[in-house]
Amino acid sequence: MTTLALGHPADDRPWRGIVLVVLSAVAFSTAGFFTRLIEVDVWTMLFWRGQFGAAFIAAWVVWQYGADSLAALQRIGWLGLAAAGCSTAATICFIHALRETAVADVLVINATAPFITAGLAWAWTGARERWSTLVASGVALVGVAVTVIPAIGAGRLWGNFLALIMTVLISAMMVLIRRQRAVDMLPASALSALLCAVVVWPWADPAAAFTATGWTFVNLAFFGTCQFGLGLLLLTVGTRLISATRSALIGALETPLAPALVWLAFGEVPAPATAIGGAIVLAAVVGDVLIIREAKV
Repeated sequence: MTTLALGHPADDRPWRGIVLVVLSAVAFSTAGFFTRLIEVDVWTMLFWRGQFGAAFIAAWVVWQYGADSLAALQRIGWLGLAAAGCSTAATICFIHALRETAVADVLVINATAPFITAGLAWAWTGARERWSTLVASGVALVGVAVTVIPAIGAGRLWGNFLALIMTVLISAMMVLIRRQRAVDMLPASALSALLCAVVVWPWADPAAAFTATGWTFVNLAFFGTCQFGLGLLLLTVGTRLISATRSALIGALETPLAPALVWLAFGEVPAPATAIGGAIVLAAVVGDVLIIREAKV
């Protein structure tokens, strides 16, 4: 049995967790890049994304645990099932929110995740977040607002409500992972990715991946493994090592990183507000990390 793991919950130094969650934000930020490359409908895209993501994480679990993989799945318990359900439901809400309201509205609402996460963690476990992380979360919220407010249109109330539910679900998932940090929750992440594929299956056309352009299926494979599977794996492991609120704060890096990657890949120059807002978010995250270093947490 292979025992190598990306992190250990007993590690009292948060650096490994910070690095892993930063890398997860980088992975998640490639969504826009892949959606530009893939020429299938959104439901088919999400179906294959979930399938490949689930296979990627499941392969990691099998490599790590070998014959004990089924036992690892059983160890996640009801908290792991709840985390998987939250992740799947959040993905569904995210899809529908983007169809019902402006992308900018969704980003602004999602930027409240650190505060919602801190509230849920305090209400359930009594954990109080460091003041520096809460201040940095507020600064990051300002940065996201600067980035997207110029693009906000007349969004619909239903879409905004779904975006709020999505944010609450993601926050709850991170609190559950942190609460159950003594148990490896990667099997729950694999289950979540698989459930996403199952839920969108009725609206998807899986065969379209083979009838489109020659690189479509390859790009779908990279989308599912490198963006979804790897991002979810790194987030799951990283959140075990740092507070759920700090994980949500670092996740805000996805907002400035996504347009930057599209700019580098496709030459789409981001608006000045995007650059300014992204710099504010980056400064907030870096400031929080530097304070951790000074405090030697």
